[in-house]
Amino acid sequence: MSKKAYLAEGCEKCGFPFSHATEADGVVYVSGQPSMDLVTSHFIDGTFEEQFKKCFANLDEALKAAGLTRDDVVKCTVFLIDMRDFPAMNKLYAEQFVAPYPARSCFSVTGLPMGARVEVEMIAHRN
Repeated sequence: MSKKAYLAEGCEKCGFPFSHATEADGVVYVSGQPSMDLVTSHFIDGTFEEQFKKCFANLDEALKAAGLTRDDVVKCTVFLIDMRDFPAMNKLYAEQFVAPYPARSCFSVTGLPMGARVEVEMIAHRN
């Protein structure tokens, strides 16, 4: 098995012990992204919508580092600290992709790093 790691641009000194994405045999696993500035590692607070959109901006940067786009995504996992955000998440999620949508799971969790309300991770496949 070959394995390659990717960091989003400007994140060489983020200070976290993980890669933004890791590829093994053409499958790219993108680490969960909260609403965080990828260069400074500072959490960006805001409304649920603002946090959700920042998660996807960060995911886009990780995909870009791997030479991929959202069109290559086959699976997403969404973590919410409050399931009352599920309807808003569903609406915002639908705006992030075009059909056919990737497979998706959504879980309620008791907490996320840095006080985030949402975190999203992805799996993509290199064609």
